[in-house]
Amino acid sequence: MNGVAAYATRTEEKPRSDELVIQYAPLVKRIAYHLLTRLPPSVQLDDLIQAGMIGLLEAARNYNASQGASFETYAGIRIRGAILDEIRRNDWAPRSVHRKARQVAEVMREIENREGRDARDHEVAKELGLSLNDYHRLLQDAGGYRVFSLDEFNEGEETEPLTTPLQGPFDGLQDQSFRSALVGAIDGLPERERLVMSLYYVEDLNLREIGEVLGVSESRVSQIHSQAVLRLRARLSEWLD
Repeated sequence: MNGVAAYATRTEEKPRSDELVIQYAPLVKRIAYHLLTRLPPSVQLDDLIQAGMIGLLEAARNYNASQGASFETYAGIRIRGAILDEIRRNDWAPRSVHRKARQVAEVMREIENREGRDARDHEVAKELGLSLNDYHRLLQDAGGYRVFSLDEFNEGEETEPLTTPLQGPFDGLQDQSFRSALVGAIDGLPERERLVMSLYYVEDLNLREIGEVLGVSESRVSQIHSQAVLRLRARLSEWLD
């Protein structure tokens, strides 16, 4: 391709990228609003949208239709990744929340190994030396600070932000044995926890909507969700420790 043709191609591509950004800007807001429901009140929607727009711009610039995915699918991944990168840079959780979340997972693992069944709320609370109300409050606090997703099974040491995402979609799940173990662990969750995970990640409902389905409060859904993730952490400890 000569220089004139190359220039013409570039000038033709630029309006196309601009059109994509304009067309899919609402997608950024939709993803930002969805993630905002999982974050503390201190997080500003405008910050998430700004980060998401950067992801959309990169998607518009780098999209290659020959790779098979639709632009909306590709852009959604890049937008969400950019927003999670922004969240990762701002870890709002006090160190005590990190520590207590790990303690809950450890106690769950000990109880389930000992009893050969799901650890129950009152058992975990007793092992932690907490009342049931205090245990539920701990779950609520953890849920308010975290962006829960399957991404967090790539989390490292306690000094790492709780919101650290994977570098790309399912990059940390390429090991087939881990994938199988994760699927098995999710299938083995107590029925209500499994339902919450399905509604949250597969059906893409927010906590309020899940509460309406289950007939419980949004805060209770947050507790159930937090407990499900910590139970998965306990059951996948051989990959995570």
